[in-house]
Amino acid sequence: MNRTPTAQTLAPGQARAQFTVPAKHPMVMMLGSGDALLRVIEKAFPATDIHVRGNEISAVGDATEVAVVQRLFDEMMLVLRTGQPMTEDAVERSIAMLRKEDGETADETPSEVLTQNILSSRGRTIRPKTLNQKRYVDAIDKHTIVFGIGPAGTGKTYLAMAKAVQALQSKQVTRIILTRPAVEAGERLGFLPGTLYEKIDPYLRPLYDALHDMLDPDSIPKLMASGTIEVAPLAYMRGRAQPVFTNVLTPDGWRPIGDLQVGDLVIGSNGEPTPVLGVYPQGEKDIYRLSAQDGSWTLCCGEHLWTVRTAADKRRNKPWRVLETREMIGNLRAAHAPRYELPLLTAPVALPERVVPMDPYALGLLLGDGCLTGSTTPSFSSGDPELAEALEAALPGVSVQWKKGPDYVLNRVASPGYRVTTENPVTRVLRQFDLLGTRSHSKFVPDDYLLNSADVRLAVLQGLLDSDGGPVTQRDRTCRIQYSTTSIILRDDVIALVQSLGGVAYTRRREADGRPQGNALGKHRYDAHVVDIRLPEGLEPFRLARKRDTYHAAGGGGRPMRFIDSIEPAGREETVCIQVAAEDSLYVTQDYLLTHNTLNDAFIILDEAQNTNPEQMKMFLTRLGFDSKIVITGDITQVDLPGGTKSGLRQVRDILDGVPDVHFSTLTSQDVVRHKLVGRIVDAYEKYDSRNDSGRDHRDHDGGRRERRNGK
Repeated sequence: MNRTPTAQTLAPGQARAQFTVPAKHPMVMMLGSGDALLRVIEKAFPATDIHVRGNEISAVGDATEVAVVQRLFDEMMLVLRTGQPMTEDAVERSIAMLRKEDGETADETPSEVLTQNILSSRGRTIRPKTLNQKRYVDAIDKHTIVFGIGPAGTGKTYLAMAKAVQALQSKQVTRIILTRPAVEAGERLGFLPGTLYEKIDPYLRPLYDALHDMLDPDSIPKLMASGTIEVAPLAYMRGRAQPVFTNVLTPDGWRPIGDLQVGDLVIGSNGEPTPVLGVYPQGEKDIYRLSAQDGSWTLCCGEHLWTVRTAADKRRNKPWRVLETREMIGNLRAAHAPRYELPLLTAPVALPERVVPMDPYALGLLLGDGCLTGSTTPSFSSGDPELAEALEAALPGVSVQWKKGPDYVLNRVASPGYRVTTENPVTRVLRQFDLLGTRSHSKFVPDDYLLNSADVRLAVLQGLLDSDGGPVTQRDRTCRIQYSTTSIILRDDVIALVQSLGGVAYTRRREADGRPQGNALGKHRYDAHVVDIRLPEGLEPFRLARKRDTYHAAGGGGRPMRFIDSIEPAGREETVCIQVAAEDSLYVTQDYLLTHNTLNDAFIILDEAQNTNPEQMKMFLTRLGFDSKIVITGDITQVDLPGGTKSGLRQVRDILDGVPDVHFSTLTSQDVVRHKLVGRIVDAYEKYDSRNDSGRDHRDHDGGRRERRNGK
């Protein structure tokens, strides 16, 4: 745009500007149909004379006003050059942005605001329309948690949803979660007609409508079915919980989740301790029993979160997805194969090392092939002399002497001052752990070994597998391991050892009746429990040379896998949920299953946040996972909570003021992008409330003076 100075003499304080609109831009684009845009400008600058002749526009008037008009036409031309048309609303907002406020000019120009594209969908572009809207959108880019506070019609939720869809499409996040409180106009869901989803649908309808504006409607059901988009009332989002008696693994062993407190440590997916950041009682809830194919199981509510992936996800190298329990019900099979794979420990559980009185490998050998009845000197039976030698090397002060055939006796080594009454060291340890007197069907692994360091646990397992286990080779597959015992307790302890090291174990029973006996002892007295084991690559299950060599020749360990097998109702229980500080938010629950309650890689929007109470607001904010973003929108003048209930949105600014990476964006009636009348209505109500508040303060002041005057 060219500006040509005039030689005409002007009064002091006045200025003249002249503009030439390039021929490639028709004047109707600059002035509007029927000069509608020109009339908006003339109305905004009544003291400035604006004249149009051909493609020339001139303005004469106060120097300050003329400067604003000059900038206005410059900004309009910049917008038109992008191919975007100017509207009356856009001109009005541009003028508001260019006028000085509090002696300062906004850093952003109208052209920067009006040409910032967030999302292009279905033939239309979503972009901010006011300066505050642009600052709000920019804040969402820069901060993890953003509060958008302002009256209805200012685009708070719509722009946040556009940013969410943009983040999903650009793969900055893997899911979008949209939620709002279902507490409007004092209605209670229980008294509304219809099913649960019919009851909550009216509260969520605005979110659905916005989604349909931004995405292909045909794709939305698929995205919601896969868990990529979740739309739920806040009350249903918070209940990601387990029964209070559910065991969770801590560095000190298993503890009920209901006993945990903030600051306690639990075990994460990497096997390392991670602190508990939040504990949230959830009340009584419907409970489901989620079982895996290997027989492991745990209890949780329908909204509890699980990290899973499908065969297609793995094949396409897609990241793990997060689904609620209820989302997977009825969808657990794909062509008769299990659909959802569960994650396993990425490293053995790192429990604190405990001092133990017997070498763990030796204990494993004795639990497998030792005679611990206590009626005789402890003995050991094995056809591998290598194991007898290893046992003697691991037991100081004990001599493993061959008796006959595969039998060995564990005698105490005589020393100076030896007395016959001195207890055998092996017998002493067995008595200490209540193992003395146990037989093949009643043996177990003491807790001091079961809940010890990874090296100790692996050594116990190696002793058990060297004595009563072995490699099972399979064509075109890695080698699995098989272990058998007649002790149910020992079977479960072996499974726990395997799972704590990051492996999986499947068990089956072989009944004693009808099972052929290979010697002269007659029929079997106890059922045998066979455990099929798969350990991660890098873990050595055997020390016995012949078994170790066979294992490695067959390919060694591989990648163990665990799949969800069933999800069944399990009644109602008192529940609680926890938040942990682990990067993936996972923690170890019963049977070494990995689960979590927090939302990672998600764009989460809480709409109508003025209708949350302080406890709900705290709960929602602490749901934040890693690589996630939260936007909270609301209007603090439109609280629909029951009388006497405080709004969490009103309180949160005082609580989080000054907290890094938390931003509060305020929008006003000037940012209303609906009908112009909406902004005027908002202003009228603000004036009315302001007058009433000042009158109330005045009456309270007068009442106080009267009370003091009356001696009250």
